[in-house]
Amino acid sequence: MGKSFAVIGDPIDHSLSPNIHSAAFRELDLDSSYIAYRIPKGELDGGIEGLKKIKIDGFNITIPHKIEMMKYLDKMDESCSLIGAVNTVSNKDGILKGYNTDMDGFLEPFKKKELNIKGVKVLLIGAGGAARAIVAGFAKEKAKSITIANRTLEKATNLSKFAKTIGLDANAIEIEDIKDTAKNYDIIVNATSVGLKNESSVIELKGINEKTIVYDIVYMPMNTDFIKKAKAEKAIIIYGYEMLLGQAVRAFEIWHGIEAPYNAMKKALLGGF
Repeated sequence: MGKSFAVIGDPIDHSLSPNIHSAAFRELDLDSSYIAYRIPKGELDGGIEGLKKIKIDGFNITIPHKIEMMKYLDKMDESCSLIGAVNTVSNKDGILKGYNTDMDGFLEPFKKKELNIKGVKVLLIGAGGAARAIVAGFAKEKAKSITIANRTLEKATNLSKFAKTIGLDANAIEIEDIKDTAKNYDIIVNATSVGLKNESSVIELKGINEKTIVYDIVYMPMNTDFIKKAKAEKAIIIYGYEMLLGQAVRAFEIWHGIEAPYNAMKKALLGGF
């Protein structure tokens, strides 16, 4: 009997996950299906019951359920408890186990491109949803320090406290205080949603060079203003879609226990742009 998978959230109709996973199933000739399933805020209880009834084998979770979903888990791996949110669930005989693939997804492009993180200085712009997983990733890979810049200082301060508890030297500033200091960092990450609507980058990237790594987690449009500014300075670019792909690959491997067909999944993802 075939296996079934889904992504849950609201809104969900723009999700690229069904295409990415369906391409993987085709490539490896797996008898599996993957659908987008809209569960509005406040209706997670019934939604999870429904998924259990149809004996779903696994599902991804997106906004707005990534934190609330944790209370429905029977087990969770350490990434999930560390980051405090869940985005991937496996269902083995009615036992729901949660994972968070944000950190692995974020780090995947560095590994693919053989880019070093150990001992580097990081500037992270944004302290929202994905930022905690990103901080955990930099701590895991032993970055030297991280400066967290956010519109509201309080959020950045809280995140920098979390960074310190997991062994990463951190400080917090407001975005406007970055000014012309971007050139002082080895890696610059945009973890805000700025760029989704083609807005201008919140910072200037003057003075960075061809060794600076610039990473935008916004994946649509692919070439945000932030990325364009980085290209103008000849920086090393990591696109948002690369993180999305890294997350999908990790979810696939959790569910199937075999290596994901990276290139087939990448082709399907880029076909969605």
